[in-house]
Amino acid sequence: MRALRWLLGLLAGCVMLPGFAHHGISNWDLNKDVTVEGRITRVDFISPHAWLHLTVRRADGKSEEWSCEMRSAHSLRRSGWTVDMFRAGTAVSVTGSPERFKPRQCYLSTIRFADGSSMDRYGQRQLPAVEKARVAVARPARTTDGRPNLAGDWAAEQRVMSDPRGQLGTLVPLSQASKMKPGELPPGQQAFPGARGSAASLASDPIRAAWDRPIPLKLTAAGRSALEKFNPASRDNPRLRCEPTGILFDWTFDSVVNRITQSPTRITMQYGHMDLARTIHMDRSAMPKGQALSRSGYSVGRWEGDVLVVQTTGFLPGVLNADARILHGSKLRITERFELDPATHKLTRRYEAVDPEYFEDNWRGADEVQPSDVSYAPYRCRDLGGAPSRESGKQAGR
Repeated sequence: MRALRWLLGLLAGCVMLPGFAHHGISNWDLNKDVTVEGRITRVDFISPHAWLHLTVRRADGKSEEWSCEMRSAHSLRRSGWTVDMFRAGTAVSVTGSPERFKPRQCYLSTIRFADGSSMDRYGQRQLPAVEKARVAVARPARTTDGRPNLAGDWAAEQRVMSDPRGQLGTLVPLSQASKMKPGELPPGQQAFPGARGSAASLASDPIRAAWDRPIPLKLTAAGRSALEKFNPASRDNPRLRCEPTGILFDWTFDSVVNRITQSPTRITMQYGHMDLARTIHMDRSAMPKGQALSRSGYSVGRWEGDVLVVQTTGFLPGVLNADARILHGSKLRITERFELDPATHKLTRRYEAVDPEYFEDNWRGADEVQPSDVSYAPYRCRDLGGAPSRESGKQAGR
């Protein structure tokens, strides 16, 4: 059951296939609604999912505990949500979808407070002034040695559901969502797997229904064999181990905030998702002999004019693009080209992945980040696997 929730991570964040949304197939039955009224006992403001805990008074006068799942703490921060919204003892009404297998759990779609205010799952609040002040720092266009200045905090534009409640539609850029009707689909796109009324939401095996689909890349026999053996609902899935996927997929996944630190000889990238960290060695031309394989590989970089060109090898076999169902072996080689637009301040990455062991074609793509509206923070993955115990709740808000 815990694995079902984590399929969210496998189906999310891909620019090429936006129809497979962040909420994908999960334990939540989005075809049903449930409403509970009670008082907040605590909040676990954590990633990959925050949890709100309530004490609910039943019709017979007895109390019972409910736990409702929200988006990740990182996503909530970018939407202006804070821990202070959920003070213990506050009376609230929560409407959402029930857990398929566990009682007294829900997927929070809308929360209503005693003062009459309410917030939908993807609702946006004004960012706190202290957060705005923290990130509103002038970014010099170039470093002291004349290179484009890539240092700072970066994030892709937020992607939110076209249905603010998160039950219908698909993920779209935040700037586009405000122009759409609730649940509306962009031309040519499908609703996310598991959306209310969708075929996948009614499938007997929702994970397999979402996973078994065409692959936009021609694979070798070894690549096909690896894919057939891969079980997305097991520890084959790195997110079930609270581990990163890789340097391509995690850069814009869930629109998390990344941090770049730059010097003439080293460029360090701290990914906001799953705390993946990588160093681009600007004073080397190849990976040293005997270097251990890793999830992030070994990166060497050079400047071609104002374009940062990075080549990375030395990968542990793993998942290249979760949404597109592309795995890779240890012979994977990735070339990235980072280019900063001085007018828009957007940082564009174009990439090509070559793996002669797994691919007959090459995988190409591009993504874009911009100076972040909130500051970078470590991910500190805490998969609580459903309603946490009260013991785990002692760390709420960390």
